[in-house]
Amino acid sequence: MHDHYTERLASYADVLAGELPGNWTSTHLLADGKDGLAEITDRVWDLDLVADSLAEHPPRHAAVLSRPDGAQLVVLDRHDERDGFLIAAIGPRALPDEAYRAVPEPSGIALVDDPFLSAEQVADDLLIRYDSALAQVRHNALGGVQPSQPDRVVLTWQPDGSVATAPADGRAGEVLTAHGFVQDPQSGIYRLSGDDTQAQGRALREIGPRLGALGISTALQHPAGRTAPTAMPAAAPPVPAAPRTPTTRSR
Repeated sequence: MHDHYTERLASYADVLAGELPGNWTSTHLLADGKDGLAEITDRVWDLDLVADSLAEHPPRHAAVLSRPDGAQLVVLDRHDERDGFLIAAIGPRALPDEAYRAVPEPSGIALVDDPFLSAEQVADDLLIRYDSALAQVRHNALGGVQPSQPDRVVLTWQPDGSVATAPADGRAGEVLTAHGFVQDPQSGIYRLSGDDTQAQGRALREIGPRLGALGISTALQHPAGRTAPTAMPAAAPPVPAAPRTPTTRSR
């Protein structure tokens, strides 16, 4: 592949990453390197346009856009008469097959040869579907954690006294990390330890206003038979979590 095509995709992806909402970085990968391009394409979360392209045209290079909460997108060359690129979501690593059941694939889209216009297209379409799918598979992977929404973070008490959540986008993830939540790099789920209940309570009180300033509400869910530690005072009554309804999952 000529350097011109390699540099063109890398430059496009750099600009696109800078225009997307949130904090995204771009990394260029080559098929003949040891940087994991094959592993990335194996995790492309698509059964339509991008999957068909990968089957017919194995990529010789690609750009991976990464967000601090673990979300990833891949930018690939198009192989038709049109200018531009393809972009697809990347599925999280090491989640069981059951986590993906009944979760629609956030299939990729074709981008025009203008990263500024494409950033709007990605933000208004693919990212919305991707963040929703991410929240659902992370919820499925941890069973008792209800899925969050872009404007609502659901926090769930765990049997060991910790609190877990699967935020729907990176804005909430940054706030959670700043207040002691630790993200599991495999599942993307955030946990706040219950070893120090006073510190835990303080963190839960403080994230409410921080998330509220971003237009994100919070809900605290107590699994059946468990009550909150008395050492954790609440700044305000939590918003009730939506009742969970059984779903039938299929892969």
